[in-house]
Amino acid sequence: MKKQIPDRGLCCPGKGLGRATAPVLAGLTLALVAAVGTPPVEAAVFQLTDPNQEVVGRAFYVKSRKEDTLLDIGRQNNMGYDDMRHANQKVDTWVPKAGSDVLVPESFVLPDAPHQGIVLNLAEKRLYFYPSSGREVYTFAISIGRDGLNTPKGRFKITAKVKDPTWTPTAQHHADRAKEGREPLPAVVPAGPDNPLGQYALRTSAPSILIHGTNKPWGLGMEVSRGCIRMYPEGVEKLFPMVSVNEPITIVDQPYKFGWRGNDLYLEVHRDPEEGAAPLHDVVPARLAQSPEVALDWEEVRRVVEENTGLPQRVGGRQSAANRLYLDMIF
Repeated sequence: MKKQIPDRGLCCPGKGLGRATAPVLAGLTLALVAAVGTPPVEAAVFQLTDPNQEVVGRAFYVKSRKEDTLLDIGRQNNMGYDDMRHANQKVDTWVPKAGSDVLVPESFVLPDAPHQGIVLNLAEKRLYFYPSSGREVYTFAISIGRDGLNTPKGRFKITAKVKDPTWTPTAQHHADRAKEGREPLPAVVPAGPDNPLGQYALRTSAPSILIHGTNKPWGLGMEVSRGCIRMYPEGVEKLFPMVSVNEPITIVDQPYKFGWRGNDLYLEVHRDPEEGAAPLHDVVPARLAQSPEVALDWEEVRRVVEENTGLPQRVGGRQSAANRLYLDMIF
């Protein structure tokens, strides 16, 4: 049963903007949901009421059960490892206490990219799909390439769709396997439960890069692949029939995403904790920092960047015409 909480723009404890007493998140409401053994969510889908809409979704809490890990709750709700870990920094990843409130960060600033076909943001490890209707967007948690085998950025397209793919390990796969002292791989791994590509694969125009399922879904939401994009089995099953050969693919790397919801400006951060935060004037694009139409709260920007929760939080708004006139009169 879902418990709706009145929308006050407040989702969790912490400092606020202006007179608020908590971070102002992009969710319209906050729902408290009991985690139950229902099938995992295939995708989060949001209706786009405006073709220029920049912020979608809402965050909500679930109650953890004794047997849950954050990865279990993430899998249930189309979230990856980093999604859950960053949004719940005070909750033990592997042994959250039974009955704990676990935040599911199902609220997103849409990446700064064309709202066409597939858009991947490497920094947040998330895939967005915009159907040609332009009326909705689907989002999926993904894994991407690890250091040294990074998933490439750029514009590509789908070149083939394969149901029940076989997998041909590369020479490097065989060498790594031998080095680790593990059992050799066959020359070709047939379709089935032992195939790491899962049941569906989308070939792309990026050399050797596939979008595919996996037979090990519990590692999703991390940088673990050799460059390919992994999806939950239920996620790729949902995406596969919706896309076509020649579907455009845009891959970006945007750790700092800004978006408007009405007159409120939101910032969503997915920075690498090991690399530290960028200077604030590098975080905020000039079109916002230098605009007389935008009132930025730089302390809120600093807090959101430092906390690095992956949740959209309000950091400013539009200057009112009255305020601009008043300032013009003073100066």
